[in-house]
This record gives sequence, structure tokens and C-alpha cells, in this order.
Amino acid sequence: MNAAPSDQLRLLDLADIDARRSQADHARRNPPQAARVAELRAARQVLGQELAARQGVVDDLRIELRRIESDVAVVVARRDRDNALLATTASAKDAVSIEHELASLTRRQDELEETQLELMERIDAAELAVAEQQTAVTATNDEGSALSAAAKDAIAAATAQGEQLDRDRAAVTAGLPADLLALYERVAQRSAGAALLHARTCGGCHMMLAGTDLGVIRQAADDVVVTCPQCDCILVRTDESGL
Repeated sequence: MNAAPSDQLRLLDLADIDARRSQADHARRNPPQAARVAELRAARQVLGQELAARQGVVDDLRIELRRIESDVAVVVARRDRDNALLATTASAKDAVSIEHELASLTRRQDELEETQLELMERIDAAELAVAEQQTAVTATNDEGSALSAAAKDAIAAATAQGEQLDRDRAAVTAGLPADLLALYERVAQRSAGAALLHARTCGGCHMMLAGTDLGVIRQAADDVVVTCPQCDCILVRTDESGL
């Protein structure tokens, strides 16, 4: 294929645009914050499960505390009743029986109130554990929100860059011969598309060309489109090609 050297030179601009388009597309699909956001999502799930477990402990202790408080209220009511009976009974035998029951109720109330205090202490500790876990969850959520916002900004910037590069590409390709552009598009599927031949080295695969390959290229006219024997990209020749 033949193409004017100036058109071949424009292929370098096209290859550069395509490389930056590829980078912008990768940045759009893979913002730098994505990996950390994924880690935080997994961590948040684990932290949330632990928070639920700790809150469950608090709820169970509170249920138990309410049961103990109910038992205390029953005992207090029975003591009040017995005290009232003791104050009004005229039977010595009944009085002894009531006093025995009051002593038993007093011991029972003491036991219940001791258990009540222990439960309240356990609840305080369990609520502290819940608060600590909630702090960890909140910190994880805050970091995730900040990184997600940054990721959205990065995606938006990469998208805008890609759109601008699409316009730049359209401007470059508009002036290229159809057959040259078709060749570039074909080889760009498996290589850099086009690269500068500099100091006998392909700018696409960075391989130095063998002497026989350089001899063939050296003998080709300026308007002949030549390709790299290693990566097959179009080689653009200049005074710095080392021919």
C-alpha cells in the first residue's frame, strides 16, 4: 500500500489518541478507589454482623433484667402484704409463720437485687461494646462514602477525557485516506497500530529490527507503507529512523 508520508505521520497522532482513549476507558471502568471500596464493603458486612450480635446480647440482657425487676416487684408486694398481716394478726402462731415468710422474702429480694445489679453492670459493658462497634461501622461507612464520591469524580473525569479524545480522533481520521485508515484499524486490533521507527527500533514493540528487515525498509519508497516484522504495526519513518 502507498500513502503520503504526511498521512503516515498523522497515524502517530491517531495511535497516541487511541492509547489515551484506552487508558481513559480503563480509568473509567476501574477507578483507583474501586479496590478499597470493595474491601470496605466486605468489612462493613462483617462489622454489621458483629454489631447485630452485640446488640442481641444487650437485648437479651435487658429482657432478663425486666424479668428480674418483675420478680422483685412481686416479692416487694408480698412483703408489704405480709407486713400488713403481721400488724393486724392476733395469733402468735400466725405471727411466727408470717415472720418466717418475711425473712425468706427478704433473702429472696436481696438475691434478686444482687442479680439486678450484676445485670445492669453487664448491660453497661454490652452497650459500650455496641457503641465501639458502631464507631467502627460509622468509620467504615464514612470512608466508603468518601471513596465512592472520589470514584464518581474519577469516572466523570475519565468519561469527559474519553469524549474529548473521541472528538480528537474524529478530527484526525477525517483527513486520512480510507485504505490507510482501514489498514491501521486492522493492525491496531493486535498491536499499537502505528509507531515511530526510531534508531532502528520499533516504537510499538520496542524491538530492534534485524539488518535484513532494515534493508528491506531502507529500499522502500517514502510513500510505501511498511510494517514491523515483529508486531505488525505500521512503521512511520523519519530522519531519526536510523536507516
